Amino acid sequence: MAHDETSGTDVAATSSGAGGVSNTSGRAVEPSAAVSSASGGLAVMTTDGLSDPGIPPHRKRITDLDPKKAKGAQRAVYTLFYLSIAGSIFAIAAYMAFPINSDDPGSVRLNTVFLGLGITLALMGIGIGAVHWAKTLMHDEEGVDIRHPVRSSDETRARAVEIFHEGNVESGFGRRSLIRNSLIGALVAFPLPAVILFRGLGPEGESPSELLSHTMWKAGDRLTLDPSGLPVKASDVTIGSAFHIIPEGLNDAPDRLEQKAKAAVLLMRVNPSDLNVSAGREDWNYDGIVAYSKICTHVGCPVALFEQQTHHLLCPCHQSTFDVNNECEVIFGPAKRPLPQLPITVDGEGYLVARSDFLEPVGPSFWERS
Repeated sequence: MAHDETSGTDVAATSSGAGGVSNTSGRAVEPSAAVSSASGGLAVMTTDGLSDPGIPPHRKRITDLDPKKAKGAQRAVYTLFYLSIAGSIFAIAAYMAFPINSDDPGSVRLNTVFLGLGITLALMGIGIGAVHWAKTLMHDEEGVDIRHPVRSSDETRARAVEIFHEGNVESGFGRRSLIRNSLIGALVAFPLPAVILFRGLGPEGESPSELLSHTMWKAGDRLTLDPSGLPVKASDVTIGSAFHIIPEGLNDAPDRLEQKAKAAVLLMRVNPSDLNVSAGREDWNYDGIVAYSKICTHVGCPVALFEQQTHHLLCPCHQSTFDVNNECEVIFGPAKRPLPQLPITVDGEGYLVARSDFLEPVGPSFWERS
């Protein structure tokens, strides 16, 4: 196979001629300053540098050329914003027209579907309207913004005001009153469903801290298994065992889920000698059997894991850990206070019963407490 034994420098000199400005194709070649000599004839070197491509010519849109098309685009934009307002109102109406009944799963489905449709329409109306506005009516020419060090001079501040003014002129926000007003109306209406929804989660006319200060438990109520409702005898609770407990009669309560969310209890038995009981709580346990609220004092997750060897209770949500031997004090995690203890004893038939309700509020610590 034939090859060129001449060095790259010699080849370039030969092909470019004495002046280095012509080649066999008849086109002028400007040698690049970056070209350096090479030791072999196989080197490939470029002789033309990169140039600034600049900004391509601006292509006007049909809405820039035809005022009727611009009017049509404007109508589409504010119609979408009005649809967003309608979606927000529909979401509020759906929340009221299809209330959730805890005993009817179908009501949850209806509420979720229609509420979701309203909120989706509200969000899509704002989103699609804003995108359509930007693509069809707002100024779309490309520009070069030379970056300078940030300064707080008067000139910079004056220029900032000019930029805001230019943005207002280019977008037409101040001039297109229908678009502006419909957008403002959509943004005002959109949070209303959230306000109504979150307000519906709270109690009406009562303080949450007051409600959490009292549960369904009262003196003499038997401790029953969750969910069967069967009463528990002290003799059935062995050392190292743990039971999920609800108050007697909870399954028949009309607001069963709401009451269970406050009154759920974990029942455990440890060696009585392992318990460190503070003054005034000597009769809150029965022969090493203790009952504590199942509702974590961090954010209200169910504390459901009992470690038999260490006698620790663990919340699976954020790993708050409570020591049963020391009245469920917090030994790890974000919880700030111990789990409330339910005072218990036995009745004449040997069944475990409550001495009273919890003597402190159950649930998360962020509630206001008196």
